[in-house]
Amino acid sequence: MTQLGGRPTPRSVDVARVAGVSQKTVSRVFNNEQYVSAAVRTRVLEAAEQLGYRLNNAARALASGRTRSIGVVALGTALYGPASLLVGIERAARETGYALRVTNTADSDPAGVAGAVESLLDQGVDGIVISEPIDEGEVSVRVDVPVLVYGAPAAFAGARAVTAGVRADLLARAATEHLLDLGHRTVHHLAGPQRWYSARDRLEGWRAALADRGLPEPSVVEGDWSAASGYEVGRELAADDTVTAVFAANDDMAIGLIRALREARRRVPADVSVVGFDDIPVADFISPRLTTVRQPFDAVAKTGLELLVHAIEKPDADPLPVSDPPVELVVRASTAPPPH
Repeated sequence: MTQLGGRPTPRSVDVARVAGVSQKTVSRVFNNEQYVSAAVRTRVLEAAEQLGYRLNNAARALASGRTRSIGVVALGTALYGPASLLVGIERAARETGYALRVTNTADSDPAGVAGAVESLLDQGVDGIVISEPIDEGEVSVRVDVPVLVYGAPAAFAGARAVTAGVRADLLARAATEHLLDLGHRTVHHLAGPQRWYSARDRLEGWRAALADRGLPEPSVVEGDWSAASGYEVGRELAADDTVTAVFAANDDMAIGLIRALREARRRVPADVSVVGFDDIPVADFISPRLTTVRQPFDAVAKTGLELLVHAIEKPDADPLPVSDPPVELVVRASTAPPPH
């Protein structure tokens, strides 16, 4: 071991000795390469932790020509969905051994995405994650590193793009079908702002569920993701006695909607059933407890980062196969069969 500040600094050869493996195996483990069994990987990681070994990313960057960093373009918002996905991306990146460099954009800034991408490219990132949920129009910037896209923003010139997402359309479809299976003749939709890709996906999932059963499609009402907008729209829906079921595009709007219904003496779920979207922490503690669909943020973030790292480290290889994320409907007390 070498000396640093009076303390020995462990090297990969020391980890190999303690783990009883070759130095090449240690390298494979820390580079997340294949052909290493789970038992050997665990042994190497335990030896590294025991010795206090840290991979010298700076040296590896010089040797490989990569910075071991990934840039993330994200909307600067505290909304549950985008914030939870960003946390999931950070966790997944940490597991891959890549550092994250996050650049936030502002709503209604047409140059936000392009400027953020240019800034990250100037920092020499090895890949870019676009977690920008709003349609800001055409993005004119050339990108020569792999790009992971969550949602469906405009394509970048020259980019090797891979896509991942929570498949909000499938989740919305499950929410709508739950209400139809309870016996409701149709389902109203409290939509999110249509500049958001996810709001469009949820709208399409709702429409597809109704179309598959040949059911009428009520007029769509649009909120802005806030509980206040759900409350305002809810006052309109509460005045319509034909409304027996509503799918809200997020839980906050569903909570505002429920308050408006109760103030209008429309019982939930005896008179009107309500399903939300996201499964925010408070959903299980309101009255009635909110039926909702849970977004698999961690699973989607992990899958997406695996796709991106594969594209970075094996540029000539075929993309990894991708399967749809799981659909998890959380049934609680806000849904029931329609009133007789």
